[in-house]
Amino acid sequence: MADTKPIYILNGPNLNRLGKREPEIYGTTTLVEIEGWCMEAASGHPIRFHQTNSEEKLIEWVHEAIDEGAGIIINPAAFTFTSIALLDALKMFKGPIIELHISNVHRREPIYHRSYVSMTATAVMAGFTAKGYPMAVRAIKDMISA
Repeated sequence: MADTKPIYILNGPNLNRLGKREPEIYGTTTLVEIEGWCMEAASGHPIRFHQTNSEEKLIEWVHEAIDEGAGIIINPAAFTFTSIALLDALKMFKGPIIELHISNVHRREPIYHRSYVSMTATAVMAGFTAKGYPMAVRAIKDMISA
């Protein structure tokens, strides 16, 4: 598997606060725990797991994935609803993209109902709690191998 391209798991702003931030919405699982679940679900497939509060850095990781990645799982958080620049970067990626949200954004306030990322994502997952991450890893592995 040494020559296998990695899956990029990219996390946007405030996700470093998981476990402490609005646990009634996001639960008590930390991002460190989620990363562990993703590694386990990957079963040896290489993963690049990142989190940033910077739109610029998130876009740079998408650019890196364009050159080096097999697939992208992205929880863009607030950038989902605001960043055309992120959409433009993701449109350049040729592999599968899964947009992931811990909460069901469609059950929340209307501001969370329009996703720029969905315009280019291969699939969208929302509302599976933090457990959606390993589900997304297994799904993207299937997409990559198809």
